Amino acid sequence: MCGIVGVTGKDNAVQILLKGLKRLEYRGYDSAGIYVNDQDGHEYLVKEKGRIADLEAEIGSDVHGSTGIGHTRWATHGVPSKANAHPHVSADGRYYLVHNGMIGNFAELKKQYLSDVTFKSDTDTEVIVQLIAKFAQTGMATKAAFKKVLNLIDDSSSYSFLLIDNQEPNTLYVAKNKSPLLIGVGDGFNVVCSDALAMLDQTHDFIELIDGETVIVKPDSILIEDTDGKRIERKPFHVSTDASAADKGAYPYYMLKEIDEQPGVMRTLIKHYISEDGSIKIDDNILQSLHQSDRIYIVAAGTSYHAGLVGKELLEKVAKIPTEVHVASEFGYNPPLLAAKPFFIFLTQSGETADSRQVLAQVNELGYQSLTITNVENSTLSREATYTLLLYAGPEIAVASTKAYTGQIALEAILAKALGELRQVATAADFDVAKELTKVANGEQELVDEKKDIKKIAAALLPTTRNAFYIGRSIDYDIVQEAALKLKEVSYIQTEGFASGELKHGTISLIEKGTPVLAVITDKHTAKHTRSNAQEVMARGANVVFIASRSLAKDGDQIVLPDVHPLLTPLVAIVPCQLMAYYASLQRGYDVDKPRNLAKSVTVE
Repeated sequence: MCGIVGVTGKDNAVQILLKGLKRLEYRGYDSAGIYVNDQDGHEYLVKEKGRIADLEAEIGSDVHGSTGIGHTRWATHGVPSKANAHPHVSADGRYYLVHNGMIGNFAELKKQYLSDVTFKSDTDTEVIVQLIAKFAQTGMATKAAFKKVLNLIDDSSSYSFLLIDNQEPNTLYVAKNKSPLLIGVGDGFNVVCSDALAMLDQTHDFIELIDGETVIVKPDSILIEDTDGKRIERKPFHVSTDASAADKGAYPYYMLKEIDEQPGVMRTLIKHYISEDGSIKIDDNILQSLHQSDRIYIVAAGTSYHAGLVGKELLEKVAKIPTEVHVASEFGYNPPLLAAKPFFIFLTQSGETADSRQVLAQVNELGYQSLTITNVENSTLSREATYTLLLYAGPEIAVASTKAYTGQIALEAILAKALGELRQVATAADFDVAKELTKVANGEQELVDEKKDIKKIAAALLPTTRNAFYIGRSIDYDIVQEAALKLKEVSYIQTEGFASGELKHGTISLIEKGTPVLAVITDKHTAKHTRSNAQEVMARGANVVFIASRSLAKDGDQIVLPDVHPLLTPLVAIVPCQLMAYYASLQRGYDVDKPRNLAKSVTVE
């Protein structure tokens, strides 16, 4: 959600902050702001509602500094506005603060300590900066005041704080709890950011922070302390990603670029996880832990949850192990009755999903083994799980996930193959996953090369409709749930994915003349049934588009998919659905990469 950047020790702080914020736009936001200080008594605070471009337009040529903080805000407390945008400043003008997260007891703190303070915003963040100033006015040093406030924040809260005291303008005060934040290590300067991607043009070396730690960052030093004030020494990790990997290149939008990158993601996963002789290169400790379990629980949210539905099919059919899939936000507060020897798999593109992290914390308390499958090395869920497998998909910037989804499914297929072989399952021995994923990559390439055909279908089917439906059965039901999410995310068309056999049990009452219905048919056992269901909605006036595997296609089917392994059809079937969503959004004039109200990395519950 919100993005944070900071720098100390570089004269071009304004440009560094703005570039960093632009690289964090994918996280979702509705306002932005920066504060900079030149160390000579000049300071500048600029905030604006809207996009980074709107903020940039407000920054005069006189705004300069060598230390600064910046922020993109996704509204939680208070509407999107200039007043509610960060950084927030204390009433005495001394402290400037940016914050990602939510303060659960901000109202109580405000009532208890700040009844005499006039507030300029509706945010929980302003309560924190005013409290710091309040305690500093009693004679406390900034560090002490900062820590006192941190101790007053309740356990339900989450935060990443970045604070500047204009009486110590080269110093950044940092704290983290349940919300991601990194320190970037430079030569004569240092930076702070929510995501390493924001600062890759400045450094490739970053220090991870653990919940409860506070940090004092100066141009030539980084002091990390735990909750007891004990100094922590921690070596930086190196991020090898090239900053240019996060650029659009010749593409108009990241989403289209990332759709086109999916065949490459398949090939990269084959390279990383499968040897030339076909053996799987996954840590034997992971496989042994899975083998010793009696049930797997996949926990995820959004698109990753839909990838988990396909993962269930793969693990149960290839590895023959019972598997459940759970929505993270539900599991955290209403967990099921667990098996005797459970194993947990967390699917998360960012590795920072707050709902999933809450479940992982419970899993760790219970002493169970876990695996995080993520696209981001050294992310929070990666660090806190027992094991990690990386997607190696490269940065995914568009809010609507595409290549991470297909990457997750492909890696689940590789994992199922390896586990099935360990369990001596015949189905696994017969499943040539390298060959099958190569066929998938070729099939995806065929589909992205035919995107103009999808564009024409979207223009005819979806130009003005308010509603649409995807239908399918069996594994196709897993596909249509993700397809529906893609379309609603970026085009704002109210779209639902239904098991087509359920239409007669209520949903068919929503069908009227002109309603778009997209029927996905890749499962040979249910193909005739789905076609029959499609005929039922056509009889009631629906405009139906058929998306069918080549071996199951009929004359007149609008989208024909390359044939791949029956358990891997989601990897090809989703591609035209992603393109359908992209073009539907584009033809309505929307910002495809940054749909309204959404954030890429959901770091609050």
